Amino acid sequence: MDTAQTDAYLRRIGAERPASPTSAALRALHLAHLRSVPFENLSIHDGEEVDLTEEDLVAKVVERRRGGFCFELNGAFAALLAALGYDVGLLPARVYQEDRVGIPYDHMALRVRTADGGDWLADIGFGTHSHFPLDFTERGDQVDPGGTFRIAEAPGGDLDVLRDGRPQYLLETRPRALADFAAGAWYHRTSPKSHFTRSLVCTVLTGTGRVTLSGDRLTVTTGDEKHVTELASDAEVLDAYARHFGIVLDRVPRLAEPVRVGGRR
Repeated sequence: MDTAQTDAYLRRIGAERPASPTSAALRALHLAHLRSVPFENLSIHDGEEVDLTEEDLVAKVVERRRGGFCFELNGAFAALLAALGYDVGLLPARVYQEDRVGIPYDHMALRVRTADGGDWLADIGFGTHSHFPLDFTERGDQVDPGGTFRIAEAPGGDLDVLRDGRPQYLLETRPRALADFAAGAWYHRTSPKSHFTRSLVCTVLTGTGRVTLSGDRLTVTTGDEKHVTELASDAEVLDAYARHFGIVLDRVPRLAEPVRVGGRR
């Protein structure tokens, strides 16, 4: 990313350019991103390709003012952080599903090292998760507005990331290239077993809680209070996308049929 692209990205998330790549600046960028760029899977149901290149990911977030799922959001954020001087590694993870874990390259998270000696797990692509980066080297509880988190040692040198005592994902510690996540992204765009092909979601953190739109169901959470509205028309749904997420669409996203693979769904 060049200087102009970096400045445009910072404007997109309403953040100032940090004087240096410090831990405090990373915390501010992490929170600003969560409050500005939604976690959403609309492209999957609109027939759009998900190209895991830095250029395409940044263009989607900055120029098209869209969000994305983990590969897109953390991939774009990694590009921004690298442009600001951070040392960033892309780490693969497998998401826990009841008593098992998902496929390899199921999720992408970031390991970020800072100029002041910080070593952080940053993740703005897991939907409801920590508001701030987690200390990568800490093995005790880490209290965050999003819950109480813990990074624990797991067999084989991997790490378990837990939220409120429940495992969220199994994290590998060896950094990978962006292109390595293409198979995981393809699976989540096409497989009928992926929750992304079976649901519509658009959600963003706010200063007082969270706003989520799932199909025509709008949920606004403020503190401990939750208000759910069933939107009555396509016009109301399109207005909600624009008003709450800054996403301007010309038609309402609908659940798409998963792609046939080998004659099977």
